[in-house]
Parts: sequence; structure tokens; C-alpha cells
Amino acid sequence: MPRGEITGYIDVAQVTLYAFWFFFAGLVFYLRREDRREGYPLENEAAGRLKSPDPILIPTPKAFRLSSGHTTYAPQTNVAYETAVPASKREPWPGAPYYPDDASLQTSVGPGSWVARHDEHDRTWDGQYRIVPLRVADHFVVHEDGPNPIGMTVFGADRHVAGTVTDLWLDRGESMVRYYEVELGVGGRRVLMPATFCSTSLFTHTVKTEAILAAQFADVPGTKDPDSVTLREEERIMAYYGAGTLYATPGRQEPIL
Repeated sequence: MPRGEITGYIDVAQVTLYAFWFFFAGLVFYLRREDRREGYPLENEAAGRLKSPDPILIPTPKAFRLSSGHTTYAPQTNVAYETAVPASKREPWPGAPYYPDDASLQTSVGPGSWVARHDEHDRTWDGQYRIVPLRVADHFVVHEDGPNPIGMTVFGADRHVAGTVTDLWLDRGESMVRYYEVELGVGGRRVLMPATFCSTSLFTHTVKTEAILAAQFADVPGTKDPDSVTLREEERIMAYYGAGTLYATPGRQEPIL
């Protein structure tokens, strides 16, 4: 028997190749099983209920301990999904998009979708509220060489005045501005506008957003605490401006060409 052979027709290289094939097949199966921890089990659109979880392809729930002290499990098989959403499908077949039933931007569909995160504050490593206004985090300042948006006039997508920037809300963990606090002209209500949905002009000393109209600032979801924002409140605020990118005007839902 030649050196390296196990039998007359199987050698070490062939066994190694077979072992690699089995390992690679097991790795692919494991990865495809793990990527089903989010978004599964699927929903049956025709019946309106969750599909029965596959005991082979769907992994068993795994506990994830969050920094807030909560413990969440994935996949979640006993989640109560919200069904009373003010939207309807344009076409009857599965996968057809939903459209809001009214002109409100709190639609919870399309770009206005949001996740029911914990209604508590995101915190830094030392337990402080992570996103707060400058009046709270007074050791932060706006750089003197850059434009300071505080005091600038805010314009909506229709180029009408929505209000005035009264403060900046920053992320203590990342040292960056997350929101502009806008005081509305009517009633003096203050709302948050994400910094990613607006632009600041150094020459005109104005802040503009293309997401929503000036009148729609009045319905921006607020915060329970005037000096802090929770994770769920952030979801609602971001979803409101996201919905405006498609539903702020009827023309935005029409084809470009």
C-alpha cells in the first residue's frame, strides 16, 4: 500500500476534502439559521396571522441582555403586532405596498415605519442621558468657526417659515448634533428636527428642510421631558420626518417621469 493511503482507493487528501465539504455545509446551515433571528416567523398576508415557526430552519430563542437591564429574546415568537394601522393596500396580491388612509404623517407605513423600542433613555457609559440639549450639557459649545444654527429661522419644504431654532440637542457619546430644537411661531410649542433632515446656510443664516411643510411642524411628536428624549420618542420623531419625504404632498407619491 503506497504511503498516505488509508485503503487502496481512499487517501488522506480525499478524506480532508470530504471533511471540508461537511464543515462548509454545516457552516452555511448555521449562518442561514442564525440570520432568521430577526423578522421571523413570517406573517401570512392572506390569513393575517403568523406562520408556524419551522423547528429546523428557525433557531431556538436566545437571550440578549441589554445595557438598560432588560433581557430580550430573538426570535420572538409571542409578539403582539399592531394591526390597527390607518393604511390600506392598493392592490390585493401579497407584497403590495400600503398607503395611508389620511393625510397625517403619523402613518406607521412606508418611510414612516417605526419600531416600538423601549420608552426609556439611551445612556452613556457613566449612566447619563445620552441625547440632551446644550442647556443641559453646558460643557459643550458650538465651534466659533462654524455656523451656529441657534437663532436661525427654519423653513419648510414649501419655503414658508416654520419657526426658530432655540437650541441644539447633541449626542454626548459621539459629540455631535442630533436634533435642532425648533420653536414654532404659533403657540410657542417646541419640537425636535433631526439634523439629518435639514441643512444650515452660512450665507442666508437659515435652516431648511425638504422633508415636511411648514404647517406640518405642528404635528411633530413631542417628548415627555423637555430636556431629554427616549428611544421610542426618537423612533416616532424620525418616522414623522421620514413619512414626509413621501407623503408630505400628494405629488411626492406620483411618478417622476
